[in-house]
Amino acid sequence: MNSLPPVFRRFLVVTILACAQIAGQCEIQKAPKIVIRTITAFVHLDADHYKTQVDEALVMLNAARARFEANGVDVETIRIATQPFPEYTSKLSSAQRVAMFRAIDQMAAENKFLVAVGPAMLTSDNDAEEVSQLAEILLETSQISGSVSVASDDGLHWKAIRASAHLIKLLEDKTQNSEGNFRFAAEAFVPPLTPFFPAAYYTGAEHAFSIGLQSANVVEDAFQKPGDFEGAEAALADLLSKQATAVEAVAQEIARETQWSYAGIDLSPAPAGQVSIGAAIEKLTGSPVGSSGTLTTAALITRALRSIPVKRAGYSGLMLPILEDQRLAERWSEGRISLDALMAYSAVCGTGLDVVPLPGDISEQQLARIIGDLASLSYKWHKPLTARLMPMTGTMTGERTTFTDPRLTNVVVQPLSHAGSPK
Repeated sequence: MNSLPPVFRRFLVVTILACAQIAGQCEIQKAPKIVIRTITAFVHLDADHYKTQVDEALVMLNAARARFEANGVDVETIRIATQPFPEYTSKLSSAQRVAMFRAIDQMAAENKFLVAVGPAMLTSDNDAEEVSQLAEILLETSQISGSVSVASDDGLHWKAIRASAHLIKLLEDKTQNSEGNFRFAAEAFVPPLTPFFPAAYYTGAEHAFSIGLQSANVVEDAFQKPGDFEGAEAALADLLSKQATAVEAVAQEIARETQWSYAGIDLSPAPAGQVSIGAAIEKLTGSPVGSSGTLTTAALITRALRSIPVKRAGYSGLMLPILEDQRLAERWSEGRISLDALMAYSAVCGTGLDVVPLPGDISEQQLARIIGDLASLSYKWHKPLTARLMPMTGTMTGERTTFTDPRLTNVVVQPLSHAGSPK
């Protein structure tokens, strides 16, 4: 090529790049269509320059969204995650901290993005008072999420476990329809650069982004024959590999063009309403979720995801968010899925206890026991798990929830067999 005149070399380069982009677009657009749930930008926030930093992140996120959509991939949300907020608010007064997060929240509402401000407590040495500050932030905003780390390499964080239980009860009582807990999670072993909320956070200094997929439909399409577990695992790995590698190719282009570091894809097949991972599981097992075979399928999906040859981020395992998946919500209402079952599935799959409905009279002690069990499981296997628990004030066992957030499906509240005797 070097022997060609410059004008011909430029023409060949442009032609090759255009063909590569077209090929990538065709691969992505093959049925079933994959969706990106989130492009998440990670920013090391400075309280003195946060508005400029947020604006810079938005420029990248909007450019990335446009590039993916030009390649035929829908992007559901764009998000920004920061380092643990106590690191950049320690010198601010309470009033200054609230004013800053209110301003960020307003920017998020106006520009249609979501924000995670990292864990209030990241290690067992952190002050539990930081959780009270997180409560203040969540009560004063609507677009901001946060978390608390309840286990890591140094063991279980009992102060954090108890503080998380207290915060869950506070958000239950103090937010409309108890929906504030949708924006909070107790997390264990969740790594930095995880794109999914509420547990997303950052520990680096350079700009970075990662991608979270919404691909429950891809899983369902891969499961063609009930009971064919061997064939299903291979088919899922093949089908999702083709689409994920095409997504990654676009992400790498974005990284080169924007100078933001590409941190990988969280391959967890997030569901959304009727796009149901529960339906995918039932297609393979031939039985309702919660029946024998569900745990096997959970392990199968996770193994397939972790065989995919892309740079992985976050959980990259099976998600079972009860209230965000209509089939899972239906099976919960029928009593086919329980806290005990979800804990068992968490041993072989992804995110833990995600948007799980609970009765409004659950006590802090019961919540702490549930979170402690999840933290113990996470510590045993050193795997990322979260507890995003959704007690609803005034709703008792056997009654139906009345959440109004369109992302949540209302269900019949089930007994707390997992939590032991009442209070």
